[in-house]
Amino acid sequence: MRAFIFPGQGSQYVGMARDFHEADPPSRELVQKADALLGLPLSSVCFTGPEDELRQTRNTQPAIFLHSIVVARKLTSVKPDMLAGHSLGEYTALVVAGAITFEDALRLVRLRGELMQRAGEMQRGTMAAIVGLSAEELGSVCSAASQAGIVQPANFNSPGQTVISGSVPGVRRAMEIARERGAKLVKELVVSGAFHSPLMESARDGLKEALDAARIVDGSLPVYSNVSAEPVTSASDIRELLARQLTSPVRWDESVKNMIRDGAAEFTELGPGKVLQGLVRRIDPGVRTNGFDKLADMPTG
Repeated sequence: MRAFIFPGQGSQYVGMARDFHEADPPSRELVQKADALLGLPLSSVCFTGPEDELRQTRNTQPAIFLHSIVVARKLTSVKPDMLAGHSLGEYTALVVAGAITFEDALRLVRLRGELMQRAGEMQRGTMAAIVGLSAEELGSVCSAASQAGIVQPANFNSPGQTVISGSVPGVRRAMEIARERGAKLVKELVVSGAFHSPLMESARDGLKEALDAARIVDGSLPVYSNVSAEPVTSASDIRELLARQLTSPVRWDESVKNMIRDGAAEFTELGPGKVLQGLVRRIDPGVRTNGFDKLADMPTG
């Protein structure tokens, strides 16, 4: 069985989807539709940047989403049995599953990026990557650092590779404790907010309102939720879990393991970069991985 997986924020690069737009008329039409729906030149930010503009959360999220959907729409010869996306990528997975339309998901993703960027400006926070500590050890680190400020695990990416998120004092104290407890790598990340932490509560509230009003239907394929790490198809569950996702950890490690448990033997990443392929290989070196990013990657014939 095959799983399609979709990247999230951090995988973006200037030039995304430009080759599809130039050489493939259906892709060009989809990109132009995105610009019209949002009423802004998203394609220009994707194609030519500048990088600082692309890195703005309000632009990054719809840009990655659009590129991943362009790839998914072009890849007609390969069919998935199950789906998952890392944070923002979950919206792409839900479009491919038929639970949300491209148009509605694009508007939600743009709003999500705007709300997250605003929340980061209202309550300054940060994130840090920690390598070499188990999930249990990291939980203990965050608990010990919580006297300094809010801090919690944000992304369980692969065994021993986790990201923490929260207030600047809380995260920096956790970084100190992680080093003391033998972490191999401790690195603060360049981010515009404390994603997947309680500091995103204002964004969650605004997004929940939009999700409640959005048309979401049952999915035709299971999407493994970031929040639960389990397959979801029910519209009501999808709506609830997308709202909770903003302040909850991304349980990517468990999601991949559960897809393998349910029969996935090949993981295909659709969208910019190869980050998720690398994580999957670290989670289970025995499964096959591949990906499609550029037009030249696409199967011919």
